[in-house]
Amino acid sequence: MNRRDFLFAAGACLALPALGREAEKLPPKRLVAIHVPLGMMPAYFFPKAGEASSPYLDLLSKHRDQFTTFAGLSHPGVDGNHHAGQCFLSGAPHPGQPTFRNSLSLDQLVAEKIGDDTRFASLAMAVRQGEHYADSVAVSRSGVILPAEASAEKLYRRLFVAGTPEEKAATMRRIAAGGSVLDLLLAKAKQLERSSDPQDRARLDQYFQSIRELETRLQRNLAWENRPKPKVDYPMPKDIADANEVVARSRLMFDLVRLALQTDSTRVVTLSLSTFSVVPHVPGVKNETHGLTHHGNEPDKIAELRKIEEAQLTVFGEMLSAFRETRETGGNLLDRTQVLYGSCLGNANSHSNQNLPLILAGGGFRHGQHLAFDAVNNTPLANLYVSMLQGLGIEADKFATSTGTLRGLRS
Repeated sequence: MNRRDFLFAAGACLALPALGREAEKLPPKRLVAIHVPLGMMPAYFFPKAGEASSPYLDLLSKHRDQFTTFAGLSHPGVDGNHHAGQCFLSGAPHPGQPTFRNSLSLDQLVAEKIGDDTRFASLAMAVRQGEHYADSVAVSRSGVILPAEASAEKLYRRLFVAGTPEEKAATMRRIAAGGSVLDLLLAKAKQLERSSDPQDRARLDQYFQSIRELETRLQRNLAWENRPKPKVDYPMPKDIADANEVVARSRLMFDLVRLALQTDSTRVVTLSLSTFSVVPHVPGVKNETHGLTHHGNEPDKIAELRKIEEAQLTVFGEMLSAFRETRETGGNLLDRTQVLYGSCLGNANSHSNQNLPLILAGGGFRHGQHLAFDAVNNTPLANLYVSMLQGLGIEADKFATSTGTLRGLRS
């Protein structure tokens, strides 16, 4: 049996959710990771010593019992200012260096463990204008950044719109062609391997890993192609052409995140909310966001940037409200969904990658607190990720640069 035939056979036999069985007593556990590449101003995000809230956190006060904030966390060795964004969920050190190689991100590890029973093992999404650092924070096991979908309309079609017979046939042809291409690439790579120097074999190993990951995706696509898509009471969205409408675009993507989880189309989502190269349509804002982050402590620039960051947090609060209002067995959507919101920039004004602003909501943790660690000798952010993995029921005592779990999240 050749590789292409095996690919189709494996795809046809890929495990799907059993039909007709009694519903699970509790909904599945889920992960949503939201990255804001330009960070949040520390003076307004972090509570002062002895306090539990801050100007920014006050915007989320109605959910205070459902989230925890952190200070003194970062990724050891992750530097490179804006380049660090691509390592938000991986913790791979020294991005931006010529020899840099990214590593498996938290979401993709989770997708490997809990994504098998859904149409999409994970979804990578983005709100952005043009191409910038960290447009996606999802990284494959081979270190390749997975492209993020920035079109709400295309994402809705992938999730909820059934293709015509002609479209399905065309998709099957593309899957078959993908298998053929992989056969050809693998054959050529094997020839290279026989004649390569030892120092090149590591690169070839990475290449082979990428091929295996592509095969897995083709198998999933094949297995799900003829399964009906869920129906939702939500009209087809129209993409918002004006890139400066970052709040409206974010709100639209948050709606689709909720629908994707609610229909169990996926259990793992990443979303990058970039304000690079835009002047957000927020009252009182007239300058481009990235320039404002380098405010040099000028009051007028700080005031504008604060309006932008407050608008972002306000719409995030709307998403938390929608999750809590979405009822399901045993509670609401937020109860069994971990929602991480944060950045790999601790202070955009100085390009610092230390003391990162982070919020973790939902997921069954003990919330309503601010956990402060050493602001100079930061605790590895990956410690939080190990706690999150364990909270998802995934056996893990190590991830990236972790040194253990993060104290304070469990009673």
